Amino acid sequence: MNTKPASERIRLDKWLWAARFFKTRALSAEAIDKGRVSINGQPAKASREPRVGDVMELSREQERRTIVVRALSAVRGPASAAALLYEETAESIAQRLAAAEQRRLAPEPALTQTMGRPTKRDRRDLKAWGDRWSASLDEE
Repeated sequence: MNTKPASERIRLDKWLWAARFFKTRALSAEAIDKGRVSINGQPAKASREPRVGDVMELSREQERRTIVVRALSAVRGPASAAALLYEETAESIAQRLAAAEQRRLAPEPALTQTMGRPTKRDRRDLKAWGDRWSASLDEE
């Protein structure tokens, strides 16, 4: 049985929402259920109570973060207050910046497609404007 008073207990999904990692509490609970959140290397449950000092790994879309819990809060406040609830590790920041740079330098995915419907630019290139058929040219 938990010995903490009910006022000090906080669920993981609520903490992730309060720390502004997810826009709604339902989205944070869904990410936890899908296994995208782990605490101290173990898969987490939405009802788990985070503790100060826990190392948390979060996966969202294409980014992966490793954070250390610094404070607990069940209230969603401004972003400046939410940033005080956690600290991102230096390795995580470096990986995130490297991944962002790699995405920036990557070629446009649409340009790699060779099949499918041509784009408007492709259609213009296929049909040269000087070779257009015109009724006025046939009346000579």
